Amino acid sequence: MSPQEFNTTIIYEGLEFLHALNGPAYTPEAARFLLCVAMQESGPKLDARYQNSPSSSPGPARGWWQFEQGGGVTGVLTHGVSSSLARSVCQALHVQPNQAAVWRALEGHDVLACCFARLLLFTDPQPIPTREDTAWDCYCNRLWRPGRPHRDMWVYNWATANETLQVPTV
Repeated sequence: MSPQEFNTTIIYEGLEFLHALNGPAYTPEAARFLLCVAMQESGPKLDARYQNSPSSSPGPARGWWQFEQGGGVTGVLTHGVSSSLARSVCQALHVQPNQAAVWRALEGHDVLACCFARLLLFTDPQPIPTREDTAWDCYCNRLWRPGRPHRDMWVYNWATANETLQVPTV
Protein backbone atom coordinates (compact mmCIF):
# COMPACT_ATOMS: atom_id res chain seq x y z
CA MET A 1 0.00 0.00 0.00
CA SER A 2 1.30 3.46 -0.77
CA PRO A 3 2.10 5.83 2.11
CA GLN A 4 -0.58 8.24 0.83
CA GLU A 5 -3.24 5.51 0.79
CA PHE A 6 -2.12 4.32 4.23
CA ASN A 7 -2.39 7.85 5.61
CA THR A 8 -5.83 8.40 4.12
CA THR A 9 -7.47 5.05 4.83
CA ILE A 10 -5.79 4.00 8.06
CA ILE A 11 -4.17 6.88 9.91
CA TYR A 12 -6.71 9.60 9.14
CA GLU A 13 -9.68 7.29 9.74
CA GLY A 14 -8.15 5.91 12.95
CA LEU A 15 -7.28 9.32 14.36
CA GLU A 16 -10.69 10.73 13.54
CA PHE A 17 -12.29 7.75 15.28
CA LEU A 18 -10.10 8.30 18.35
CA HIS A 19 -10.89 12.01 18.39
CA ALA A 20 -14.64 11.24 18.30
CA LEU A 21 -14.07 9.34 21.57
CA ASN A 22 -12.51 12.49 23.10
CA GLY A 23 -8.97 11.44 22.22
CA PRO A 24 -6.34 13.69 20.70
CA ALA A 25 -7.26 15.35 17.41
CA TYR A 26 -5.68 14.49 14.08
CA THR A 27 -2.58 16.56 13.47
CA PRO A 28 -0.22 16.32 10.51
CA GLU A 29 2.69 15.99 12.95
CA ALA A 30 1.15 12.96 14.67
CA ALA A 31 0.20 11.45 11.30
CA ARG A 32 3.75 11.90 9.99
CA PHE A 33 5.25 10.23 13.04
CA LEU A 34 2.76 7.35 12.91
CA LEU A 35 3.31 6.85 9.18
CA CYS A 36 7.06 6.76 9.67
CA VAL A 37 6.77 4.24 12.51
CA ALA A 38 4.40 2.04 10.49
CA MET A 39 6.85 2.01 7.58
CA GLN A 40 9.71 1.28 9.98
CA GLU A 41 7.85 -1.57 11.66
CA SER A 42 5.92 -3.05 8.70
CA GLY A 43 8.26 -2.20 5.84
CA PRO A 44 8.33 0.80 3.52
CA LYS A 45 5.69 -0.90 1.34
CA LEU A 46 3.44 -1.24 4.40
CA ASP A 47 2.89 -4.92 3.82
CA ALA A 48 3.48 -6.65 7.17
CA ARG A 49 0.54 -6.98 9.55
CA TYR A 50 2.56 -9.29 11.78
CA GLN A 51 6.21 -9.70 12.66
CA ASN A 52 8.22 -11.78 10.15
CA SER A 53 5.51 -11.43 7.50
CA PRO A 54 5.18 -13.35 5.26
CA SER A 55 5.93 -16.44 7.29
CA SER A 56 4.19 -19.53 8.53
CA SER A 57 5.58 -18.80 12.00
CA PRO A 58 4.79 -15.19 12.91
CA GLY A 59 6.76 -13.39 15.58
CA PRO A 60 5.27 -11.82 18.71
CA ALA A 61 4.28 -8.44 17.23
CA ARG A 62 0.94 -7.61 15.55
CA GLY A 63 -0.60 -4.80 13.53
CA TRP A 64 0.99 -2.18 11.29
CA TRP A 65 2.81 -0.73 14.30
CA GLN A 66 3.96 -4.18 15.50
CA PHE A 67 2.72 -4.15 19.07
CA GLU A 68 3.72 -6.97 21.39
CA GLN A 69 1.20 -8.23 23.92
CA GLY A 70 3.41 -7.54 26.94
CA GLY A 71 4.87 -4.33 25.49
CA GLY A 72 2.84 -1.69 23.67
CA VAL A 73 -0.52 -3.35 24.26
CA THR A 74 0.05 -3.58 28.01
CA GLY A 75 1.52 -0.09 28.11
CA VAL A 76 -1.45 1.56 26.39
CA LEU A 77 -4.00 -0.41 28.43
CA THR A 78 -2.38 0.47 31.77
CA HIS A 79 -0.72 3.89 31.39
CA GLY A 80 -2.47 6.63 33.35
CA VAL A 81 -2.70 8.89 30.30
CA SER A 82 -4.06 6.30 27.86
CA SER A 83 -5.91 3.58 29.80
CA SER A 84 -9.33 5.25 29.87
CA LEU A 85 -9.21 6.11 26.16
CA ALA A 86 -7.93 2.62 25.34
CA ARG A 87 -10.93 1.11 27.12
CA SER A 88 -13.27 3.47 25.24
CA VAL A 89 -11.69 2.44 21.93
CA CYS A 90 -12.04 -1.24 22.80
CA GLN A 91 -15.66 -0.82 23.85
CA ALA A 92 -16.56 1.11 20.69
CA LEU A 93 -14.84 -1.51 18.50
CA HIS A 94 -16.25 -4.50 20.39
CA VAL A 95 -12.84 -5.76 21.52
CA GLN A 96 -12.37 -6.92 25.10
CA PRO A 97 -10.03 -4.45 26.83
CA ASN A 98 -7.44 -7.00 27.87
CA GLN A 99 -3.96 -7.74 26.61
CA ALA A 100 -4.70 -11.00 24.82
CA ALA A 101 -7.86 -9.82 23.05
CA VAL A 102 -6.36 -6.53 21.87
CA TRP A 103 -3.15 -8.22 20.72
CA ARG A 104 -5.08 -10.79 18.68
CA ALA A 105 -7.30 -8.11 17.12
CA LEU A 106 -4.48 -5.74 16.13
CA GLU A 107 -3.39 -7.82 13.14
CA GLY A 108 -6.61 -7.30 11.22
CA HIS A 109 -8.24 -4.27 12.80
CA ASP A 110 -6.70 -1.15 11.31
CA VAL A 111 -8.64 1.39 13.36
CA LEU A 112 -7.73 -0.39 16.60
CA ALA A 113 -4.07 -0.58 15.56
CA CYS A 114 -3.97 3.11 14.67
CA CYS A 115 -5.69 4.15 17.89
CA PHE A 116 -3.26 2.12 19.99
CA ALA A 117 -0.26 3.56 18.11
CA ARG A 118 -1.57 7.10 18.68
CA LEU A 119 -2.29 6.36 22.32
CA LEU A 120 1.25 5.09 22.78
CA LEU A 121 2.49 8.38 21.32
CA PHE A 122 0.04 10.17 23.64
CA THR A 123 1.82 8.63 26.67
CA ASP A 124 5.08 10.36 25.78
CA PRO A 125 5.55 13.43 28.00
CA GLN A 126 7.53 15.15 25.24
CA PRO A 127 5.80 17.06 22.41
CA ILE A 128 5.22 15.16 19.17
CA PRO A 129 8.59 15.17 17.44
CA THR A 130 8.88 17.42 14.41
CA ARG A 131 12.46 16.64 13.34
CA GLU A 132 13.92 13.38 12.12
CA ASP A 133 16.50 13.11 14.92
CA THR A 134 14.06 13.82 17.75
CA ALA A 135 11.50 11.48 16.16
CA TRP A 136 14.14 8.74 16.03
CA ASP A 137 14.91 9.27 19.71
CA CYS A 138 11.20 9.09 20.58
CA TYR A 139 10.70 5.92 18.52
CA CYS A 140 13.94 4.18 19.40
CA ASN A 141 14.54 5.13 23.02
CA ARG A 142 11.19 6.06 24.55
CA LEU A 143 8.21 4.39 22.88
CA TRP A 144 8.79 1.46 20.50
CA ARG A 145 12.32 0.56 21.64
CA PRO A 146 12.98 -1.91 18.81
CA GLY A 147 15.33 -4.82 19.39
CA ARG A 148 17.17 -4.16 16.13
CA PRO A 149 16.90 -0.48 15.27
CA HIS A 150 17.72 0.48 11.68
CA ARG A 151 18.58 4.16 11.56
CA ASP A 152 19.21 4.14 7.79
CA MET A 153 15.66 2.90 7.19
CA TRP A 154 14.31 5.50 9.61
CA VAL A 155 15.92 8.35 7.66
CA TYR A 156 14.32 7.08 4.43
CA ASN A 157 10.93 6.47 6.10
CA TRP A 158 10.95 9.92 7.74
CA ALA A 159 11.66 11.58 4.40
CA THR A 160 8.86 9.57 2.77
CA ALA A 161 6.40 10.41 5.55
CA ASN A 162 7.43 14.06 5.42
CA GLU A 163 6.93 14.17 1.65
CA THR A 164 3.60 12.36 1.89
CA LEU A 165 2.17 14.70 4.51
CA GLN A 166 4.13 17.82 3.53
CA VAL A 167 4.55 18.91 7.14
CA PRO A 168 7.11 21.63 7.83
CA THR A 169 10.06 20.42 9.90
CA VAL A 170 10.66 22.71 12.84
